[in-house]
Amino acid sequence: MIALPEPAKYFQVVWEIVRQIPYGQVTTFKQIAEMIPPPAGVEVEDYSRLGARWVGDALNAVSIPDEPTVPWHRVINSRGSISLPETSQGAALQRGRLRAEGVEFDAKDRVDFDRCGWEGPDAAWVAAHGLLPAHSLRKPPTDAPQQMSLF
Repeated sequence: MIALPEPAKYFQVVWEIVRQIPYGQVTTFKQIAEMIPPPAGVEVEDYSRLGARWVGDALNAVSIPDEPTVPWHRVINSRGSISLPETSQGAALQRGRLRAEGVEFDAKDRVDFDRCGWEGPDAAWVAAHGLLPAHSLRKPPTDAPQQMSLF
């Protein structure tokens, strides 16, 4: 596996992005990774494969003093689920914090990105930090008229 060059620097960028996620909204490891250009010396293909894992490593490295300022609990996986082991204290803490913010989980313990998916920070903030725009977690609207089902 390719090692992340300058992990401390990368982690700081991840934490700054996570600080932008509003109360009651969630994002994914992948969405955050896609906002960060590949680190120097890392090929684009390698970064697209490893970036989400490195974002997870950054969130796992949040220290107790930093924890109140980095809302790590607002970052979940691309399936809309908490990535921590289901019965762990961390998963219970994350689920509890999200529920306290009004984030709802369905019967499969997943979050609806259409309701609470973060669209990313505003364009000026993204540009000022040398990042890339966030992709939407929400399903695209279907503007085309739909044929009615006869059955």
